[in-house]
Amino acid sequence: MDLSKVNNIFFIGIGGIGMSALARYFKAQGKTISGYDRTCSELTKQLTKEGMSIFYEDDSDKIAKDIDLAIYTPAVPLDLNIFKEIAKRSIPLRKRADILGTITRGKEMIAIAGTHGKTTTSAILAHMFYQSAIGCTALIGGISNNYQTNFFSKGDGIFIVEADEYDRSLLFLHPTAAAINSMDADHLDIYGVEQSLQETYNEFANQIDKKGFLILHKGLESHIFTDVKILTVSIDNSHANYFADNIRIENGYYHFDLFMPDGVITNLVFGGHGAINVLNAVTASAIALNYGIDKGVIRDALENFSGVRRRFDFKIRTKEFALIDDYAHHPKEIESALLSVKELYPKKKITAIFQPHLYSRTRDFAEGFAKTLNIADEIILLDIYPARENPIAGISSSLIAEKITKEEVQIVSKEHLIEKLIDQAPEIVVMLGAGDIDRLAEPVENALRKFWNYNNDKPYQKELK
Repeated sequence: MDLSKVNNIFFIGIGGIGMSALARYFKAQGKTISGYDRTCSELTKQLTKEGMSIFYEDDSDKIAKDIDLAIYTPAVPLDLNIFKEIAKRSIPLRKRADILGTITRGKEMIAIAGTHGKTTTSAILAHMFYQSAIGCTALIGGISNNYQTNFFSKGDGIFIVEADEYDRSLLFLHPTAAAINSMDADHLDIYGVEQSLQETYNEFANQIDKKGFLILHKGLESHIFTDVKILTVSIDNSHANYFADNIRIENGYYHFDLFMPDGVITNLVFGGHGAINVLNAVTASAIALNYGIDKGVIRDALENFSGVRRRFDFKIRTKEFALIDDYAHHPKEIESALLSVKELYPKKKITAIFQPHLYSRTRDFAEGFAKTLNIADEIILLDIYPARENPIAGISSSLIAEKITKEEVQIVSKEHLIEKLIDQAPEIVVMLGAGDIDRLAEPVENALRKFWNYNNDKPYQKELK
């Protein structure tokens, strides 16, 4: 499809984080953008302020008459009246991943893949390129706290995008260089078995330009078979090509030395949070170094990187209390988040609030969820967020609760969450999940500020001192 001839684009599910980034990209190209989403959110409100027309009812009459392309996300049910109207009018309909592949085809493009860490790694890398003379066009799967958006662009630089494994979307991409952060089993409703997921990552690896390179977390190279040059990264294995050593926490920041094939960069300060994000920082640094970005730029970008919304995102942070909002919705992600919290607050009581995402994922990983949630001292489970799925008989949050060995576990409705949370006299609260739990973050924050008698709105860096 020749996108240069397209003027009016309609997004079905425009409030999705990947869809909104693409909508912003096309808006920057001078296209007229409109869309539908099931619910109004802070993100859709912001898109409206940016000049996009959005409606929230499945009303085909609200689709503009001059639409010449419709883009959809697989997360949206296909039985909407809107889809019937698109077909009736013979409007070209394309999947988001297909369009992302089209706009990046033939361009210099770095794609970040993996079951975990895509968004943070992409955000760090894009921040490095944006601060460099190279520049970039970044479409990431979260809101960068540095730029307050999921799309930003400077010059005619390299595209930096996420390669999403859901629905095998990553296979629409043909990158110049790429990274695969992890290949843990997920989306088994799509893949069936873990081997099928690994085969898809192998196919993706073989779509990388043969003159380019692939960054892998150390250990994954035994699962990837490609002629593309492979470089490995690690935070605990000095046999990797790039690895962090001497990792420590000083004044609330991670400090580390980055070892490279040709030397070492000492005492890097990382503005992000969580040990897992140090590994993401190493991955981004390895890519940037291979593109010739100056070490000074990398050092500065790492230090002033302020994170991604809902990725180990501190809403309140003091020496005594903290509220952290995190997108973690897979057992491995929850484990990484909670272990990082324990590292920061080893003597504090940790309360985890978890909203399971999808009935199928809850069914497939109930035992894993229970095991990792046991890291917390107290666990509050919300009901499952169904997203695109219909209920599955016998599958509920109780399935996880029954497998948790801690006595301090309860299933709570969203309406009673704050009441139950305050009853526990919390100290460190971690909100986890990929559904609509993020909409509870602000009321929880307000309630905790009142309970802790804490009203200081200074940035957390100052709060810690």
